[in-house]
Amino acid sequence: MSVETRVDVQVAAKLFRGFGDPTRLAILEELAAAGELRVKDLVERLGGSQSNISGHVGCLKDCGLVNDRPEGRQVFYRISAPEVVAALRSAEALLAVSGQRIELCPNYRLDA
Repeated sequence: MSVETRVDVQVAAKLFRGFGDPTRLAILEELAAAGELRVKDLVERLGGSQSNISGHVGCLKDCGLVNDRPEGRQVFYRISAPEVVAALRSAEALLAVSGQRIELCPNYRLDA
């Protein structure tokens, strides 16, 4: 494996780590469905604290998965590229095929 390939794998692993957090994944799903939302809207839809949701949105923004649009004192967030939604939908298709085995997999626990 070349050094270049390892770097690509490392970056891909970071991407999947971002998708791997349940709160961040839920935020992406909400944004995919709604188009644009404020942190306040996400807190109402997902529960949790404003600071927690805001931190996760900031993480998604830092990674380029989410963009923001200030409007007065409000900030609206949206998914940055259609490829993000395509990745979510591909994951849904994969789960339709192998979701039960993934759920039962002893290597990764949902509560870990």
